Amino acid sequence: MYEKKIEPYLVSLGDRFLHYTPRLIAAVIFFVVGLWVVNRLTKLIAKAMHREKLDSSLQSFLSSLISIGLKVFLVITVAEILGIQTTSLVAVMGAAGLAVGLALQGSLSNFAGGVLILVFKPYKVGDTIEAQGQVGTVQEIQIFNTILLMGNNKTVILPNGAVSNGTIVNQTRYGTLQGEFLVTIAGDSDLAQARAVILQTVNANPRVLKSPAASVDVTQINNGITLAVHPFAKTTDLGPMMSELQEQVNSALIKSNIKRPIPTTISITKSS
Repeated sequence: MYEKKIEPYLVSLGDRFLHYTPRLIAAVIFFVVGLWVVNRLTKLIAKAMHREKLDSSLQSFLSSLISIGLKVFLVITVAEILGIQTTSLVAVMGAAGLAVGLALQGSLSNFAGGVLILVFKPYKVGDTIEAQGQVGTVQEIQIFNTILLMGNNKTVILPNGAVSNGTIVNQTRYGTLQGEFLVTIAGDSDLAQARAVILQTVNANPRVLKSPAASVDVTQINNGITLAVHPFAKTTDLGPMMSELQEQVNSALIKSNIKRPIPTTISITKSS
């Protein structure tokens, strides 16, 4: 009696086993082969990024992101092979992704900006840049932020989204910088002599580069003649060079008897 009741269940179980066994075997084979392909593809992408000399932190992040994405796709495909309905699961994941994206849109903007900076390299660690109204030396480029060290030793953290969408002035991209300082001489001075004295003094300074060559240009003529001096130096030498040159040029002009303009005093007398 009990055998007759159990027999239909056993037959149904056997039918289901025969029905799902090929799917199960196919799913296992697909999963194993797919996992090997994902790992192989991830390694190839990592080698390509290393060959392109992308930032190490970006390489690690993108490799992990690609690996996780491919593995999620693999699991969903295996579930489809087993006959599991994944439409609702994908819809839920999509809705959750949208909600997270809206909640973290600022962070995602900074992430995208960080990827653009690390890929296109408008600046690198060690460069002195001007961005978002701040000037400093790049200490670190993170996925979400760029860290600057200011001249007064303060640290500034800039969001990469704003930096990548704004104007970036890289002051050290080519390794040299042009300095400028003004020298004013009397209006009746010998301009050619003054230029020669200034250039000779500037070029005698070991920090000044011979190429590009320094220049001395007239910028204004009124009570006196104002000359703009433009020497070039390595990035690290610019500050000390400018301090040295202004003292040296001033001393050289005095020795050459090149006069400075006499200050004009304006007196206003109030009538009674």
